[in-house]
Amino acid sequence: MHRILSILGLLFILSGTAQAQELNCKVQVLSQAIQLSDKRVFTTLETAIREFMNNTRWTNDQFKRDERIECNLTFNIKTYTQPDQFSGTLQLQVRRPTYNTNYGTLLLNLMDQDISFRYLEYQPIEFSESAYVSGLASLLGYYAFVVLAIDYDSFSPEGGSAYWQKAQQVVNNAIQDPAKGWKATDVPPRNRYWLVENYLNPIFEPLREANYKYHRLGMDVMYNKSEQGRAQITQALEGLMEIHKDRPSSYNMQVFFNTKADELVNIYQQASPQEKAKVLELLAIMDPTNSNKYKKINGQ
Repeated sequence: MHRILSILGLLFILSGTAQAQELNCKVQVLSQAIQLSDKRVFTTLETAIREFMNNTRWTNDQFKRDERIECNLTFNIKTYTQPDQFSGTLQLQVRRPTYNTNYGTLLLNLMDQDISFRYLEYQPIEFSESAYVSGLASLLGYYAFVVLAIDYDSFSPEGGSAYWQKAQQVVNNAIQDPAKGWKATDVPPRNRYWLVENYLNPIFEPLREANYKYHRLGMDVMYNKSEQGRAQITQALEGLMEIHKDRPSSYNMQVFFNTKADELVNIYQQASPQEKAKVLELLAIMDPTNSNKYKKINGQ
């Protein structure tokens, strides 16, 4: 896989294998809340975002077409002030294949509750890593790097560091943007600034380690070594207690458990009674919000 063996990129070039960009990003722009007779601008915006995300080169790595990272961006536009001001919410989902199966595990399921940007119909979206260009470009560039970071972290220990740093640089460049979500002082403190700030904080290293253990050592071996894979996932969860003791109910931990709650139920329904008891105790401490879901592990 490209995140493990970078030398493959050279081999692909030498062999003439067709290359693709890194992302396979599906985009939806919803506008039910907007009362307009002509909603063409939302269709145009959707197309522009999809082409920008999928046609921009985000890394120096070589990807084959079937290696592209699967992600979904769903914009729900709540207000639109003509001709170019949009605001609403944005949901990002990132999926990763698991070895030797057709199952795609959800790496990230995140809701950005407060987005705001300008877009003039047919205006090209231009992005720079080193400077602020526009609110929309910053938003899309930031989430492109988040997708890469969370994916690369799942294939090698802290493999996404370069992309978390790039996401942080986008945040730093966007400090001048009046929209919420880019600053440490924005309320609530569950935003773009804090997501990347936490991931780069040494306190949250166990979360990044858990990402690797859960997926590369756990999910990737579940197809023929279910007990071994589940044991690695249990170790990953145990490691998260370090963060919980220091930063209980942190934003990043909430995002992790909201992403993984349903999958954890499916994984541990097949576990031994002893393993179920251990995991349920951990989850009750770290993620009480999803306690009703976790009851299903015991068939309740």
